[in-house]
Amino acid sequence: MPQLDTSTWFTSIMFMILTLFIVFQLKLLKFNYYLNPMEKPVKLLKPKSPWEKKWTKIYFTPSQLPH
Repeated sequence: MPQLDTSTWFTSIMFMILTLFIVFQLKLLKFNYYLNPMEKPVKLLKPKSPWEKKWTKIYFTPSQLPH
């Protein structure tokens, strides 16, 4: 039975690690990382409704309640 030749294993493993590192770095280059992200001012858009300017509440008298 012939002996397994392991002389090229180290070179193959090192090239595999190097290739994986390069591929990973190239994938990371696609992302944009901003150093100082600025917060956008949040504008509260209120709908223009006539009932927003005044306080309203509906009152039911006991005769108006559903039976």
